[in-house]
Amino acid sequence: MPSLEGKVAIVTGGRRGIGRAIADGLAAEGAKVAILDVVGAEEAAAAYDGGVGLAGDVSSEMDSARMVEAVASRFGRIDILVNNAAIFATLTMKPFTEIALDDWRRVLEVNVGGVFLMCRAVVPHLRQQGGGKIVNISSGTFFRGVPFMLHYVTSKAAVIGLTRALARELGPDHICVNAIAPGYTVTEATLEHDEAHARVGAVSVNARALKREQRPEDLVGSALFLCGPGSDFVTGQTFAVDGGAHFQ
Repeated sequence: MPSLEGKVAIVTGGRRGIGRAIADGLAAEGAKVAILDVVGAEEAAAAYDGGVGLAGDVSSEMDSARMVEAVASRFGRIDILVNNAAIFATLTMKPFTEIALDDWRRVLEVNVGGVFLMCRAVVPHLRQQGGGKIVNISSGTFFRGVPFMLHYVTSKAAVIGLTRALARELGPDHICVNAIAPGYTVTEATLEHDEAHARVGAVSVNARALKREQRPEDLVGSALFLCGPGSDFVTGQTFAVDGGAHFQ
């Protein structure tokens, strides 16, 4: 029997890229998958038996609550939350003195605020089930101190802090909260920005012990472990999945 048979999983930002790869993996393991994204969620979820796609902005308190309640109403339960939605590919590398305050706020609102709001909306349902799994997608940029993307790096550092503190808070509820820190990953979104991809991609490969590009499917194994029964005694951890760009 698939390891997640009968479970219900939400994946934010699951229309494509890392989120879509993780959603595919969860569905393959028997989970019912709900994809939440600003656009294209319904079309993406149509690929799964009983999949649900909902449009909304995770940084909106109203949207996040509405989407979670729609999933709970549809399936009667929620067991897994993967917080993947984030602003990254559209950002331009620049000195921090040139980052507009509005841009700074928007990145933090989505990349951190969205995680907070989704956790807040989902946790009552996990408690009702007697436990569950939350997996937050952070970034290896935090460990490496990547320059010229201060808003993004700061947001992903905050995700790790949120993960650790929430793991302590939710431990008594048997809710495991962990994070995955990918390296630079080649996705449809990053390939849409040819110049940035050419510059960052080569540097990222050279920094790794495993000298190849990282693809979304490279994250699936770790995500499935953290969402599945094998990680029932793992919480507050951050798994670096970056081909050996840095060691913890």
